[in-house]
Amino acid sequence: MKKKEILKLAKRDFEKAWVETGKGLKNPHHDEEYPRLHFQPGRTHPLSDTIAQLRQAYLLLGFQETINPVFIDEEHVYRQFGPEAPAVLDRCFYLAGLPRPDIGIGMDKIEQIEEMGVSLNEDKIQGLKEVFRSYKKGDTSGDDLVHDVSIALEIADEIGLRVLERVFPELKELTPISSKTTLRSHMTSGWFITLEALHENSPLPVKLFSIDRCFRREQREDSSHLMTYHSASCVWMDDEVSLDMGMAVSESLLEYFGFRKFKFLPDEKKSKYYIPGTQTEVYGYHPKLKEWVEVATFGLYSPIALAKYGIDQEVMNLGVGAERIAMILGDHEDIREMVYPHTYGKWGLSDREMASMLRLNLYPVTDDGRKLMETLVNTAQEYGDTSSPCEFTAFKGEFMGKSLEVKIIEPEAGTRLLGPASWNRVYVYDGNIVGVPQPARMERFPTSDNTENILQNLGKEIADDLAIAAVEKGIPTGISYMGGVAAQAAYHIEEMVVSGEEQVNLRTTIAKSPSDINLKLDKLAMRYINSRNKVIDIRGPIFCTITAEIKKDE
Repeated sequence: MKKKEILKLAKRDFEKAWVETGKGLKNPHHDEEYPRLHFQPGRTHPLSDTIAQLRQAYLLLGFQETINPVFIDEEHVYRQFGPEAPAVLDRCFYLAGLPRPDIGIGMDKIEQIEEMGVSLNEDKIQGLKEVFRSYKKGDTSGDDLVHDVSIALEIADEIGLRVLERVFPELKELTPISSKTTLRSHMTSGWFITLEALHENSPLPVKLFSIDRCFRREQREDSSHLMTYHSASCVWMDDEVSLDMGMAVSESLLEYFGFRKFKFLPDEKKSKYYIPGTQTEVYGYHPKLKEWVEVATFGLYSPIALAKYGIDQEVMNLGVGAERIAMILGDHEDIREMVYPHTYGKWGLSDREMASMLRLNLYPVTDDGRKLMETLVNTAQEYGDTSSPCEFTAFKGEFMGKSLEVKIIEPEAGTRLLGPASWNRVYVYDGNIVGVPQPARMERFPTSDNTENILQNLGKEIADDLAIAAVEKGIPTGISYMGGVAAQAAYHIEEMVVSGEEQVNLRTTIAKSPSDINLKLDKLAMRYINSRNKVIDIRGPIFCTITAEIKKDE
């Protein structure tokens, strides 16, 4: 009804108008029905969650956040570690870059360019030389080289790219040259640089924290090592700083994550940038874990290293591995699976996700087709148990501009209009897809009372533990065998009308697979079922015959 008609009727008879509005409610397209319609919330990464918590914990302790340098000249490693520096640098990544060569433009290059169909003159050649000179000096970015060459030669960029590839192979033959700059392998490298800038320009105490990536050239990545990790590190700089301050800060920080008891043990590594005897391992006891685990390290920076940066204050440094905390709290055994779950993690689908991937393959396109589908289901529900031979007219009238008659028939004697599995409903349980016998007239999604009735009837019709578990614990899809058959029939009847044919006879016998009841499963779900040795148990006798015929005007 249109808006004006609804309002006019509501003024006369509100109750009648209200009932009429319900009659106009349309069922959504099958793909837009629950559980195919699925709005899954996004999920955060456990490492990101842990970093956010560490950041909040530091802020609550009164530390200010900063970002330390990532690119560290090897000179700083020597200043901080002294004689130990060569061993430390072995685990560092060095930065390298491609050199910018002198590119000459002799007669051979000019001839090669002309052979590619590019006309040259003195101005173009001079312009090309200027581009290469600018590139050598660093005034022209490598990203702009192709475009600048194309402008100098007055050609399209794609031709300029081919000129560089074919005429100037020296660009492709360049070998990276290492610099003296490393990627930060531990947060301490950056702390000394930051504290050097602050020690005379900031009131004491200086309390800073930084949570950022560090990079280690480990021999190999394994279940407990990655080449990049997040250090959640802090420093406390003051005229006097004790080791007890490290104990108190680590305790307060880790209590935020539920740790309740702590042990402080000497660290055997004895890094040279710490005062001897101050490098300390922190072990925490978590009530949930019920065991002691190493969670942090702290120490007092060596006066020798500090002096090399002009710092005469004392500094306590505490370091916590964000990945370490995330693994402990999330009970992860492999750091690769936790950080890179899509690459190393165990892949899986929930039953709810699989239910959204199971849909009707053929579905009527038009409103007439969808109404016919519903009419076929209603007729089958009303007369499905009728003894055969029998036939029932499901629809007679105008359909897509044609006069159409549709029947459900069973000519063979001694049976019923429909087979006993016609009203089986499809469930997803524990990665399996199961068809379960159910009454013909039932809501798409059973209530708890209906579930009890289904379970009682299962004992009479099928002795299958999987089917029982599917009803009790599985995800109902709302799809019945007959519903799939009716959708397929309505779709083919639409095809019949469009193609100009006058009749069609559709017969479904015994279901053995999803396609027999017009079901289609996404490839992703099928791959999951095959990889986990799960089952698709869609079977049972349907024995439904639907006929459709275009009637001539009499």
